Amino acid sequence: MKKVGIVSLGCMKNLVDSENILGLFDRNGYEITNDPRNADIIVINTCGFIESSKKESIENILEMIQYGKKVVVTGCLAERYLEDLRKEIPEVDLYIPIREYSHFNEKLYVLDKDIDPSIGVDDEYRIVSTGPYSAYLKIGEGCDNRCSYCAIPIIRGGFVSRDYDAIIKEAQDLADSNIKEIIVLEQDTTKYGIDFKDKKVNIVDLLHGLLAIKGLEYIRLLYLYPDEISDELIELMGKEKRLTPYFDVPIQHSESHILKDMYRRGDKEFLINLFTKIRNKVPNAVLRTTVMVGFPGETEEDVDRLIEFMNLIKFDHLGAFTYSQEEGTAAASFDNQIDEDIKKKRLAKVMKAQQKISYSLNKKHVNEIMEGLVIGRDEHGNYLLRSYWNAPDDVDGKIFFTSNKELHNGDIVKVKITGAFVYDLMGEQYEN
Repeated sequence: MKKVGIVSLGCMKNLVDSENILGLFDRNGYEITNDPRNADIIVINTCGFIESSKKESIENILEMIQYGKKVVVTGCLAERYLEDLRKEIPEVDLYIPIREYSHFNEKLYVLDKDIDPSIGVDDEYRIVSTGPYSAYLKIGEGCDNRCSYCAIPIIRGGFVSRDYDAIIKEAQDLADSNIKEIIVLEQDTTKYGIDFKDKKVNIVDLLHGLLAIKGLEYIRLLYLYPDEISDELIELMGKEKRLTPYFDVPIQHSESHILKDMYRRGDKEFLINLFTKIRNKVPNAVLRTTVMVGFPGETEEDVDRLIEFMNLIKFDHLGAFTYSQEEGTAAASFDNQIDEDIKKKRLAKVMKAQQKISYSLNKKHVNEIMEGLVIGRDEHGNYLLRSYWNAPDDVDGKIFFTSNKELHNGDIVKVKITGAFVYDLMGEQYEN
């Protein structure tokens, strides 16, 4: 039996694409291997979002071709730099950009005549790689927000919602296979349905459809654009127990003039009002965001005000990164580009401030009873829990806990939090 290995880089949306690609190989009788030395074909699903991710993708391509196997490169880097890659790394056997995903099978057939050219990449035949209890559910493709710093629309195109019935069917299939948790994602999940002409459905309608599926114990949303978060959505997330009260709202910055230059909708006052409303309507809400430092024209005073904003809102989880000058984006041609050393210092300053906020908030969880999924064990034998408090993409902190019983991944348990750290929590299994 032939074997395929895959390297999936970048975001979780890319991971879903990788799982669909694995489904294609599985239907063609391929065995999946994690050891590139045993693979007949190695697929590298690349990321090309920012400079560091491009570098990582190139490094992985160069590493994999050393094994002397047939190598297929796909994903965002292949979409954006196809001709450059063909010229610079001709050792790769096959490049398949995103725009050719519908012909993935036909392209592979040229490389391997055992591939059935009539079997394409299909959401229905996806190989879930996130364990037997949890899966991502992608509800669309592309982005229409056109932020001045972001290359996603250049790479992935404009926003296109997936068919409502197809999403519900996939979610039902996942539930039927004993998946207990789904994580709904897209570049902008709150925009779901806006492009439909014949039927009027939005993200709230989709969530109602998902909540009607028995067996799904936890439903989590990622990537909410601030000005598209409706009162209806907030209220639904506050009242539905199976809908995790987890608000992942990337803001990029707090200062109005920077948000304007980023082509972001809404200003500082709007953001304050939004997060205040969420906290008031959903008292147990978890707030997560992402901020960027070093955007062209940003001053030290802007960074200080951003930290003041962070101390006001008190995000449970905050990720920060430095601005990357991406070719083809509007911001790449802006004046007042900032030196990399200054960016790094500002990043360290922001993260130091967030550490204090995170530790202060984490201490408030001590003695709280959290319910969630067992997701593994650490090197010390402690179990790991995923509750409403932490998402599965390794951005948030971890919850470690002890138990007198033998537990298995996917078990639903209650844990009493007994200790808090800067990013992580510690607890023990709780039984009434």
